[in-house]
Amino acid sequence: MTQPTLETLGRAADTPEPLVSVRQLRKRFALHPERLLPWRFDRRQRGWRRERIYAVNGVDLDIQRGDALCVVGESGCGKSTLARLIMGLVTPSDGEVHYDGRRIDHLNARQWQPFRRRMQMIFQNPYASLNPRLTVRQALEEPVRIHHPDWSRDRVEAKVEALMDDVGIDNGWGDRFAHEFSGGQRQRIAIARALSVDPEFVVADEPVSALDVSVQAQVLNLMMDAQASHRLTYLFITHDLAVVEHFATRVAVMYLGTICELADADTLFARPRHPYTRALLAASPRLDDAFPGQLRLSGELSMPLQAPSGCVFRDRCPHANRRCREAAPTPITLDRGHQVACHAVEEGRI
Repeated sequence: MTQPTLETLGRAADTPEPLVSVRQLRKRFALHPERLLPWRFDRRQRGWRRERIYAVNGVDLDIQRGDALCVVGESGCGKSTLARLIMGLVTPSDGEVHYDGRRIDHLNARQWQPFRRRMQMIFQNPYASLNPRLTVRQALEEPVRIHHPDWSRDRVEAKVEALMDDVGIDNGWGDRFAHEFSGGQRQRIAIARALSVDPEFVVADEPVSALDVSVQAQVLNLMMDAQASHRLTYLFITHDLAVVEHFATRVAVMYLGTICELADADTLFARPRHPYTRALLAASPRLDDAFPGQLRLSGELSMPLQAPSGCVFRDRCPHANRRCREAAPTPITLDRGHQVACHAVEEGRI
């Protein structure tokens, strides 16, 4: 077996410069006074201090050009907040976000504008992400006109017609409003809107979770076709491992604001190493029972404001020992870019 080496989680030593790079990214949310238990007595400082929720806590991650990187984890693990931090929709508390070699986390709205054309987002709820006052044609024309103010009307209309053809929406429906379409059709329109400015990087936040299973595969196949034809790079947020297995080239497993395992999709599904990853795979229904005897989790996800010291997974992990309770694990690289943050793996106990 290859000897593990210490390495920043997210990038192997021989990989090219990433399109998106995140370093020690953190986001803290202060609880409002009207909420339950907004203050806690700090014995070390001998005083009361406001409780804060750590939604993202020290994430390091690189996304290479052409990747379809899926971030997976339970609800509340911070994966959607991570996506919004990268897209500049939420301001980080600490850390850095770089896009194509330039730091972007500190930019104002005006400085962000040239990056908006290169970075687009598909939201979870197709019923809320489209403006009900705009027709489909108007919704697709708007971003094109904003980013290409010098284009003629005929050129804009030709672009919109091509987009509708690409996502399988009849051009004759262009004058209809969002409420006249099904959920799957609305998500197709949302994908067309994201592609309207020819982006390089697309963040998809649970884009199929609100859709029927029969429609999910159609939308996923559409996104994969778009990746091939438009040479896109994806950051795909989901909690559904079946979607991950179908869509991802690489997978990052997230727990309580931290990334605990990162690998290419084939490696992660064939040889998961982190106890949390193994538990997720064991809990996912499969016909082949590929993970017999894997551990089942007990207890609930801890509150981010009550995250345990040391390893954040220690309270639910059967392999936890004293070191796990006292010190957070440092990410190690196993082989082929397979990276794990776990004391038990580093010590060879699992």
